[in-house]
Parts: sequence; structure tokens; C-alpha cells
Amino acid sequence: MQLIDLTRMLDSADLDRLPERVKASASVLVPEVEYVTPAGKGAEVMCGLFGCERHHLPDGEGWGEERIRINSHLGTHVDAPLHYGSLCEGRPARTIGDIALTELYCDGLVLDVRPWARPDEAIEVSALQAALEANGGEVTPGCALLIRTGQEAYDLSQLAWYSYPGMSREGTLFLAGLGAKVLGTDAVGWDRPFGVMRRMFRETGDAAQIWDGHFAGREREVFIVQQLDNLQALPASGFKVGFFPMKLNRCSAAPARVVAFVA
Repeated sequence: MQLIDLTRMLDSADLDRLPERVKASASVLVPEVEYVTPAGKGAEVMCGLFGCERHHLPDGEGWGEERIRINSHLGTHVDAPLHYGSLCEGRPARTIGDIALTELYCDGLVLDVRPWARPDEAIEVSALQAALEANGGEVTPGCALLIRTGQEAYDLSQLAWYSYPGMSREGTLFLAGLGAKVLGTDAVGWDRPFGVMRRMFRETGDAAQIWDGHFAGREREVFIVQQLDNLQALPASGFKVGFFPMKLNRCSAAPARVVAFVA
């Protein structure tokens, strides 16, 4: 069994690499980390706790620890239905703590939409259908459909990483209608970029342009996973994938370690 990590690495140093125009969204891209090093503050803390001096510690070092401030939607993360609103399918929306691990370990398929996807545009249902036909795998009840948009060509320091192909309401409901429960993407977000949706709403006055991919989850319960990494390392189908979010009570999402299990 081969384990393939599909999780984006989080690094507080990435804050300096963000393009200036996206720094307002840093909380879902970069963690805030205070590093307590063994040779620095870690030794000071231990000396205070034990009433000792540095020479009493091995090589004069204490422990290492980190103090972290994060957004529940940081990096590779799983959205619970509460993220889309207080109601889902007419019932109180579930939180991330309500979702059983058995729902987050399932068959996986990669839908490679790169031939049809365009930056800043919605991925058409026809593209999803074509990618599904090219995949040839079986969509099983409760499975995960992972959308490969081609964003692996960029990283968070490049503006192109933020001009990603997104999902529409129609596309989301199409995938959910196939029986999939987990819907993932290698893009920063599930919908079209926020600036695109804002512009379309301003130009048309059509409220359906606002966050329509996510809001579709009010009609059909799905768990949306964003900022996946390394989808190119997966076979098209025939693997299991586990989405392991932090167990946060009453929260709408949680950062997750996502791992594919390939025989």
C-alpha cells in the first residue's frame, strides 16, 4: 500500500511570499506561528519551571514548541455543511465535529478537467462529464471526486495561483447528484475567485453569481475540500482517500491531513 500525501504544506514564512493584493486573505493561506526553540525561549521556560539553570539541561537546551493561530479554513481543509448556512437539506447543518471519519474515508476518483478549464471561469458540467468519461472509473455512493484543474503549475507566490478555474452551482449539484459526498479541488477555492463573482454581481445584479458553488451545498449535503496538493501523483481511480480534519467542536471547517491509499 502506497500512501500519497495530498496536503499543502503550511509555512508561516509564506506570508512574505504572498502577492500584495492577496495579503488580506492571508488567514486562509498562512498560519501565524511563534517558534519557541530549544536553545532559546524553550530553555528559559524549562529553567523557570524546574528552578534550574541552563547548564543543568542537555547541551543547555530545553524543549521546542510552537504557538499557532489559525483560521478553521486554513490550507487544505474540509468544509462542513455549516459553512454554507445554518440549514442543509432543510435540517440543521452539521459541523465538522458531527462528521464521522467513516464518511471521510472513501473511494476516490480524479477528474482531470485541465483540457477544458479556464482561469477565472466556471468549470462547465460538460467538462465534468467529459473528465468522468475519460476517467472510466465507477462513482460509488459517498465517494470523493477530486478536481484537477492544473493549479499544480503554480504556487502561492504567483498571481496565477489565484486566477483559478472554479465550480458553479450547476457543477456542484451535478457531482453531488452522481452520489459523491466529498468534493475536492486543487484550487485555492471551490467557487470562481471572489473578485470574479463580485464583478459579475455588480455587472448583472444577479444574486446567483454570489458563492454559488458553495451555496449549492445548502441543497445537497457535501463536504468540500480545497487547496489539495499533488493530485498528479494519483491514478485516475481505484484508490481510497482519507480526509482527517482536526476535531473542532461547533466549527464550520477544519484543516486536514489528506492521504490517498493506493494499492
